[in-house]
Amino acid sequence: MRSALLFLLFSAALVCPGQTRQVFGFRDFSKQAKWDAAFLPVPDAKLAGEHLKILTAKPHWASSQEDYATALYVEQKFKDAGLETKIVPYRVLLNRPVEINIEAFNSNGEKLMSGPSPEHVDPQRYGGDPFQDQPDILPAFNGSSPSADITANVVYANYGTQEDFKKLARMGVSVKGKIVLVRYGANFRGVKVYLAQQHGANGVLIYSDPSDDGYFRGDVYPKGPFRPESGVQRGSVQFLPIYPGDPETSGIASTPDLPDSRRIHGNGPQGNKPSIPSNPLSFKDAAPILKALDGPVSPRGWQGALPFTYHLGGTGKVKVHMHLEHDARIRTIWNVIGTIPGTDPAQKENWVIAGNHRDAWVFGAVDPNSGTAAMLEAVHGLGELLKQGWQPRRTIVIASWDAEEEGLIGSTEWVEQNAAALANAVAYFNTDVGVSGPNFKAASVPSLKQFVREVTMQVPSPKGDTVYRQWKLEQEADAGRRAAQHMQQDAHVGDLGSGSDYTPFLQHLGVPSTDIGSEGPYGVYHSVFDNYNWFTKFADPTFVYEQQQARVFGLEILHMADADVLPYDYQFYGHEIICYLEGAQKHATAAGMNLNFGPALTAAHRFEAAGGAIRFRQDAPPADTAALNRALRSAESSLLSPNGLPHRPWYKHTIYAPGEYTGYAAVVIPGVNEAVDAADSNRARLQLTELADALNRAAATLEDASK
Repeated sequence: MRSALLFLLFSAALVCPGQTRQVFGFRDFSKQAKWDAAFLPVPDAKLAGEHLKILTAKPHWASSQEDYATALYVEQKFKDAGLETKIVPYRVLLNRPVEINIEAFNSNGEKLMSGPSPEHVDPQRYGGDPFQDQPDILPAFNGSSPSADITANVVYANYGTQEDFKKLARMGVSVKGKIVLVRYGANFRGVKVYLAQQHGANGVLIYSDPSDDGYFRGDVYPKGPFRPESGVQRGSVQFLPIYPGDPETSGIASTPDLPDSRRIHGNGPQGNKPSIPSNPLSFKDAAPILKALDGPVSPRGWQGALPFTYHLGGTGKVKVHMHLEHDARIRTIWNVIGTIPGTDPAQKENWVIAGNHRDAWVFGAVDPNSGTAAMLEAVHGLGELLKQGWQPRRTIVIASWDAEEEGLIGSTEWVEQNAAALANAVAYFNTDVGVSGPNFKAASVPSLKQFVREVTMQVPSPKGDTVYRQWKLEQEADAGRRAAQHMQQDAHVGDLGSGSDYTPFLQHLGVPSTDIGSEGPYGVYHSVFDNYNWFTKFADPTFVYEQQQARVFGLEILHMADADVLPYDYQFYGHEIICYLEGAQKHATAAGMNLNFGPALTAAHRFEAAGGAIRFRQDAPPADTAALNRALRSAESSLLSPNGLPHRPWYKHTIYAPGEYTGYAAVVIPGVNEAVDAADSNRARLQLTELADALNRAAATLEDASK
């Protein structure tokens, strides 16, 4: 009762006469504040918990009948809220495991291990796990791995980063013809396989070391939130940094009527699938292999938390047999798309899209269905506003994506199918891992970072005060724990790399994007144990953070749909780009490269100045804002390169992309920085020119609109 009363008082404060604050993008925020106050009480913690329980009752791997059942559930919730709703299918290439068998032998032929072991915890301790024995759980596997039957010596390669493979070479340890054993972390799993393949390995095993998400971090499940010894992290090893989506239809949508003649077959140089096999392991299964390896002692930074010294192997003392049989074929997946039509004739085609993926490797309580539950409660809130007569200025599109886990497939195919319409879309809002704990986190393009902050200033936190205030306090506490020298005045909003469904929107089409979540200790990622039992014990027992995330997500949608002027901060965007260029310049100088950063820096300063000038128009907009908004939206599109990035032309954004050798992590001004990393001066000069041209195009667009 007390919390409900506090919330009512909080909501009332949003609409008190004389107290309405100024919000960027609105001439007068008072009308919007009333709609916000009507929306905020609607998302319901209990209902979010019910959504989560239903969605995660069974494993729902993409393309399965259980996955289709979740699509029908989401479809009905969209319709109940009054959205125009349809299920949109695609036919895409997916591999499903038929038989996975991995065995290790010592030099005497004695078997060291045979797996993968079932994921299982003691049912008599700490409540056990009520989901672990369901018969329809697929064996732990890697999406995009080919079938294979190979036997080879083993080399341990730490995290399998580019630097790790270089260090092995410097130490005289070859991975050619070997099976490489790497641990999760530091880069995307697909990049581990990408690098191993480039260095001539025959196969890859990827295990979860307890130093990263197991007992070294804290109590393991079911006593605590971290990964138990049998826990396995599944995941796709698609070469995501080359391109996401259906491997056979890069750049075109894999619609049901697409003829097979338009598909790319095989694993050629244009593909995004590995040619060598890989599979995940628990540390229970990896430990006997690691323990038996001899050869040089691993570099001390490569030592994990298992209770023995790690060696590099490669001597023939340990051989692994990988027998992987996959059924790789075209399967149907299902996006669910709900629409609320816009009412402004001049801006209703400027879509506001918000989405979350629905498919999971197993039960997917945290990843992704905590996000699905929050999204459904945000939709619940929008539905209540529709009943009260609210109509958005811009069209709102809510999406439940399928096959994200396999390589951002559902969202990528939809983006490729709707590319022409999305050229006018004003924002894409993403949530993936919606809730794994109580600490709010966000990432965004620079132009929307303040937008995210302002939204969180309006949402109450279960901890008290606002989400923004608690977010800022947590960052300050974290800075104190790390003895950081500098703390930003505002809450830090991260940059967007890849690994979730904003990728095709931002990095292929240039749609400004954000991503939000609420985090905590989460050691069961992509395992059987990421289920409703884990979630209610360790993430959000009363679902109040689900409610919080639904409120933030909903306000993002509401504000962008009805803002008078698009709330893009291009002055800050320009400032960020200047910092990126200055960092790249120092990197190039340290590498002994003679590059002229002058024209690109001049263009970045011009873009920053144009952002400052357009801000005056945004703060005092004309009566008709349609033309101004078109220019603001065009500026982001101007940052796309028509040629795309070297080696991976599907990625067209000149400021942000996933790193070719990192995957998830953002690489800023990627064309330039990756050329410097490769010590390729000619490529770096060309990319600096491409970047300067893009910045000048964007600046000119803003300058023309400022006159």
